[in-house]
Amino acid sequence: MTQAHIVVDLGFGDSGKGTIVDYLARTTGAQTVVRFNGGAQAAHNVVTPDGRHHTFAQFGSGTFVPGVHTHLSRFMLLDPYALVPEAAHLAALGCGNVFARLSVDADALVVTPYHKAGNRLREHARGSGLHGSCGMGIGEAMVDSIAFPNTAIRARDLRDPAVLAQKLALQRARKIDEFGATHADDVLDPVLAAQMRLLADASAVDRVACDLWRIAQRFRIVPASYLAVLARSGLLFEGAQGVLLDEWYGFHPYTTWSTTTFENALALLAEAGVRSGIRKIGVVRSYATRHGAGPFPTQDALVGSHTAEPHNGTGRWQGAFRKGWFDLVLLRYAQQVSGGADEIALTHVDAATTLPLKVAVAYRAPAGGINPRIGIVADGVLTSLHQKALLTDLAAQERLTAFLQTARPVYAHVTDAADLIRHIEQSTAPVTLLSHGPKATDKRLRSLLSIAA
Repeated sequence: MTQAHIVVDLGFGDSGKGTIVDYLARTTGAQTVVRFNGGAQAAHNVVTPDGRHHTFAQFGSGTFVPGVHTHLSRFMLLDPYALVPEAAHLAALGCGNVFARLSVDADALVVTPYHKAGNRLREHARGSGLHGSCGMGIGEAMVDSIAFPNTAIRARDLRDPAVLAQKLALQRARKIDEFGATHADDVLDPVLAAQMRLLADASAVDRVACDLWRIAQRFRIVPASYLAVLARSGLLFEGAQGVLLDEWYGFHPYTTWSTTTFENALALLAEAGVRSGIRKIGVVRSYATRHGAGPFPTQDALVGSHTAEPHNGTGRWQGAFRKGWFDLVLLRYAQQVSGGADEIALTHVDAATTLPLKVAVAYRAPAGGINPRIGIVADGVLTSLHQKALLTDLAAQERLTAFLQTARPVYAHVTDAADLIRHIEQSTAPVTLLSHGPKATDKRLRSLLSIAA
């Protein structure tokens, strides 16, 4: 019997994880969605069968289903301020008081307005060398927690306004030291001026501490052992971003400060005593997408002109939403470094009716050939990227980044969705779920592997 499903994006994100989680919440009987990486920068779009739409950021994408809870694990970065408008929107859509269905691990790291200010000022300072960011302070909070672990704010601290004020004051002081004392009036950009005003306002520390304390009264803060209790009623693990953006396996420096593979979810399940009945589901689109800067070998404006995107677009911090052809080389790499999905959920299958699909099956060597440390080369083309031996070796990832920025795809044309599925299954795992649209009613099982016996 399946006790847990883990949903992970095998691309650069935006493949439809939320809509798959919503479908599983409606069909498996699982009572809790567990978030196990990332934070409020997630944007998982779900449309209900009756047409209600919500972009899930921190609440689990199964929230439309009555009785389904959300648990934010210790691997999540909690943004209490962002919880409030999200909960209000869900309430307006008929979900009631979703805070009553929310629990947060006491060790979860908290993102504050000072992290957001630092994030936005830092990304702006990069000029044309943007790394790609959602401007939500996620990376900033992670960097601070590593450099200054004793002053990092954890969910447990939200119960103590005095501790909050003390740690917030230290955060503010560090950002002022780093970004200087520029007066907001001297900054023409209104968004950046707002960040500078926040840093300049010493009185804001107590106000922010009070706000965070009040918001935290609305949900449960629980010990790590609480997940074992939730596991008795079935769990859905909802990943964020995508494996190709992973902090260690993504293409440095265009990555997220998060482990986007199955790893965190498997660790949580082991701690909860769940070691069997686990299904690892990899989600992929019928065509490739990427938000913002970074290598994207198969990018092609033709894909964008043939596919609608009502819930994704260009963002101030993320940059443009880019589209391209399906990439089997990158899919094989994602399957390898993530530890391997058991099955694949293929989304946006309806694109096969409007787009003459093709897939990248290899990369042609640029001038000078291909470094054998990059991947497997035969007859002048590369078919697979190597997984590095040492997890923390970012130099290896930079070599992959440099290669992908000049790689020239070798394409195979695809006759229809069935042909695309054959390509995917030859490279990864069985395709068990097809999604033709954003609603649960737009999903179709190809087997019963995903459903609890």
